[in-house]
Amino acid sequence: MRYTRFGRTNLNVSRIAFGTWQAGGDWGAPQKEEIKSAIRRALDLGVNFFDTAQAYGFGEAERLLGEALAPELKSRRDEVVLATKGGLRMEGDALLRDASPGWLRKGVEDSLRFLGTDYVDLYQLHWPDPDVPVEESAGALDEMVREGKIRYVGVSNFDEEQMAAFEKVRKLDALQPPYHLFRREIEERILPYCAGHGIGVLVYGPLAHGLLSGRMTKQTRFPEDDWRSKSPMFQGEAFEKNLEKVEELKRFAGERGYTLPQLAVAWTLANPAVDAAIVGARRPDHIEGTAPAAEIDLSEEELREIDEIMRGAVPVGGPAPEGM
Repeated sequence: MRYTRFGRTNLNVSRIAFGTWQAGGDWGAPQKEEIKSAIRRALDLGVNFFDTAQAYGFGEAERLLGEALAPELKSRRDEVVLATKGGLRMEGDALLRDASPGWLRKGVEDSLRFLGTDYVDLYQLHWPDPDVPVEESAGALDEMVREGKIRYVGVSNFDEEQMAAFEKVRKLDALQPPYHLFRREIEERILPYCAGHGIGVLVYGPLAHGLLSGRMTKQTRFPEDDWRSKSPMFQGEAFEKNLEKVEELKRFAGERGYTLPQLAVAWTLANPAVDAAIVGARRPDHIEGTAPAAEIDLSEEELREIDEIMRGAVPVGGPAPEGM
């Protein structure tokens, strides 16, 4: 496993971060003991960076992560880097954005309790809230930094203008954006902004919501409780066209002794503005398959060849909270 300094923080993190979105149930009912085993296996492989969120089951994912990491959190807290996110809440059956100071404080306190720790290393505002001035959210998070509940503050899914507004109140330590071979819009302005302002970048979705796992075919169908079952990007002509790209990438990876997931994750890490990539795992063998990506160095020529393969691909996004 390789490690890096995260942005301008004092955090030394593994370039692979373990993500827990699947533990919240958005990809169907999780097998909790298997996910806990995967977390323990990640530790064995050198992963020290773990990302979760309040909204991943509203306590489910954070509690599971805290239970899996309990030995380290009790006796070797400085050996793990915990990142979580807040700013979403449920109102009936609707998932809403709420970055108000009061809700953020409640979120931090709930997350600490669920995780079983006195502080989180990185707390991130999950989505921009159009109804709350970002300066108010930044001020609330800065206050909790001073209280010792949070070490560093980040945002997720923000553009450069929103980050600049945040930084009028306090230094922004991190950004968590979506980034994968089928979704590259952050390369134009967002990643350069982060590089220029010393903001650590932790990308999510490097496997394009499973598309780059290499396991999908034209016959793939998703359970009703999986958001992909309702997504036009995972059915029809666009899906079939992208599966052709996936097959080309799979051949490219195999010729070099990599798996497709390893290639996909390594590609995100090849961008100099990216510090770490989040990968999820439902079972120990999943993280065993992706963790070696941290050791892969793609050459400039290989990156150009990958760009050529991806010409004509259909961009693949993910759901906003309102679309879950």
